[in-house]
Amino acid sequence: MYYLVPMARAVCPGSFDPVTSGHLYVFEQAAARFDELVITVVVNPAKRGMFSIAERMDLIGEVTGHLPTVRVDKWEGLLVDFCRDSGIETIVKGLRSGTDLDYEAPMAQMNRELAGVDTLFLLTDPRFAHVSSSLIKEIAKLHGDVEAFVPAPVFRALTARLAGERQV
Repeated sequence: MYYLVPMARAVCPGSFDPVTSGHLYVFEQAAARFDELVITVVVNPAKRGMFSIAERMDLIGEVTGHLPTVRVDKWEGLLVDFCRDSGIETIVKGLRSGTDLDYEAPMAQMNRELAGVDTLFLLTDPRFAHVSSSLIKEIAKLHGDVEAFVPAPVFRALTARLAGERQV
């Protein structure tokens, strides 16, 4: 007799503008714990990022190419609707500090109430606990060196993007 074992799937949402080495660390940790990890890029029509949604998705795909169980997607609206539509019961969120937990915990509780979706919190590598996408962009725009904080393809894309902006 054969038993079907349900596939454990999770989603890791964010804006990832740009994806950092801290994000990649969380992706790797989550991918090791689930049969499939869907990394979703938030679509917020009210915000214009440094990178387009498609560019962010491509960069994430490139830096997670070594993780065969990772799929990259995008979403707009309530994350729990994406989870329901995709049959996903777990959200993975990376935490850098207690401040992140304070911000994320109410959303995690609401997601459980709205749709029975649980949230798994993973701590990032301490080497990247101070790194955020916003900080990376700010430092890079002011000609600071961010190479140690982003994967190589992201550093190349960031450098190229800013070189184009500086020529204007």
